[in-house]
Order: sequence, then C-alpha cells, then structure tokens
Amino acid sequence: MTAGVVTWQAEKHLSGLPFLESAIAALTPPSAPAWPLTGVPADASVDRPALAVKIENSVDARPQTGLDAADMVWEQVVEGGITRFVAVYHSDLPPEIGPVRSIRPMDAAIAAPLDGLLAYSGGVPTYVTAAQDAGLQALSQDSGADGFHRTTTRAAPHNVYAVPQTLVDQADAAHRASPGAQFDHSAAGERPTAVDAGQPTTTLELTLSGVSRPRWTWSAADGRWLRSEGSTPAVEADGRRIGATNVVVLRVDVVATEARDPAGNPVPETILTGTGRALVASGGHAVEATWSKPGSGDRVTLTGADGAPVTLAPGTTWVELVPNGGGAVATG
Repeated sequence: MTAGVVTWQAEKHLSGLPFLESAIAALTPPSAPAWPLTGVPADASVDRPALAVKIENSVDARPQTGLDAADMVWEQVVEGGITRFVAVYHSDLPPEIGPVRSIRPMDAAIAAPLDGLLAYSGGVPTYVTAAQDAGLQALSQDSGADGFHRTTTRAAPHNVYAVPQTLVDQADAAHRASPGAQFDHSAAGERPTAVDAGQPTTTLELTLSGVSRPRWTWSAADGRWLRSEGSTPAVEADGRRIGATNVVVLRVDVVATEARDPAGNPVPETILTGTGRALVASGGHAVEATWSKPGSGDRVTLTGADGAPVTLAPGTTWVELVPNGGGAVATG
C-alpha cells in the first residue's frame, strides 16, 4: 500500500516538469481504440466516414443483402405502413448492399449526427436539400454517383444495389472523418444497463403499423437478438439470420406530410427531435428509459429512471422507431 502511494505522489510531482511529461505518458497504458458505433475494440484507429444507406424492406425487397453487416440500423415507417431502413456502415464494409431506395424526410435527423455520407436512390428534392443542409454528403444513384448498379435478378425499382467501399471512396474533404459515438457502451468488465438494472426478457413484439410487426427473440446461443418479420425469420440473401446485439425502441410521433406516393398515400415523417419513452434491450434483458434529441444534428441520448446514462452492450444496434399513435411494444 505504501509503495503505491509513493509512486502516485512521485508521478504527480514529476508530471509538473514539462521535460518529463512524455516519459510519464509512456508509462501510462493507452486506452484501446474502439469502433465508435459499436464500442467493439478495434485493431487500430480507423479514420473513415460512416456510410448511411437507405435500404428497402417491402416483401419484394426481401431477403436483403449486407444488412446484417451494418453497425446500426434504424427502422422507420413510410407510406402505406411498410418500413424502410437506414443502415449505417463503418466497422464493416460488405461487398454489396441492397436493395437501395429513396430518401425520406426523417433521414436527415437520423444521419446528421454521423457527419458522413448518405446514399440513396431517388427522392423528393426538398428531402435531399434537408440532408445536405444537415451537413451530410449526399450520394444518389439517379444523380450518377459511382458505386450503384442494377441487378437482373429483381424487377425495378427493387433492384438497385451498391458497393459500400466505392461509396466511401467518394467522401469529400469535409466528410472523411470517423463518426462520434451515437450511443454509450458499457466499458470492459461492466454490464450494460439493461442487464444491470432491467428485467429478463426473451421477446420484443413491435407494431410499427398494420402491416409491419417485427419481432426480436433473444438467443443465448448466438449472444444476440434475432429478427423476424412477423412470424417469418428475417434472413440475408445468403440465408444467414439477421440479428443485433442491442435493440433500442424509441416511441415517436409520426405525422403526414403534403407529399404523396404514386398510389396517393401521404408520405409520413417521423419527428426525431424532442424527448420520449424508450426501451433498451441487451443481453436477454430490457429496461425502460427516456430518449432525448434536442436538434437534428444532435445524437439520441438515453437516460434511465435514476437519471444516469443508459449503456448498451458493445456490438451492433437496431433502433426501432415505433409510432406513439397506432404503434405498440410488448415484451415477454
């Protein structure tokens, strides 16, 4: 005990001498680098931007390609009650992803905190402008950006796919930096908040609309939540099951905009600023929380009932945007 105190006092004293500061720093073990969107240790510091991509989730779009490789996936309700994804790639760039579809009004608020790239195929000009005004670099298939192609195995408009590396390679000087953390992750040796303070949970049954009812089931063998579209297991094009380390449910307001799709359905907008109820699921447990996002460019913060920040388990995260009106969340 005495030796430990003496050593600390000596280091504190010596650190006041400028010519010895570098020596003290060399004796201090450096913190291991981690991927900012997953909290998973990285072999080395990686300086590349986050790539957010609009991925389709209609029946005609399934099974998707490269969806399970995303660090984060946001699920949003669009016209007709179907959902689409904003899949965010950073630690893993798969060979191909898709099908890629058009931008929506809430995409700027989802992707803006990443300060990176947003890739899509088509969209209302005002939504594109909103994304650019939010500080994102927009890469669009219809405007001729590299990295997009159409497959012959599916009919249009469900056949636009992309090569993530080619998209990332187009980052301009203002969009080449790695993103900041979007959620807090538990440190090594610590348990995530849901495990530490939540209730044992094996299923999350969500209603996003009358036609979109995703289900998440905890698999202890896989160490992650496995996704189903209703009662049908969600899989990649190669047959692998889609899953996530964490599932974050945000209760949100959804309003109709003046825009209409070709069938005449109003295009909904998810309001992703303000505050609301949340449910955070990690490690076979779930805990209630409050979400907050003051502005479009701010990240979502999660706070527990005790006022402390909610931490996730290191790994991938799906964010489910469940409408306050007509949506539902059930755990089992």
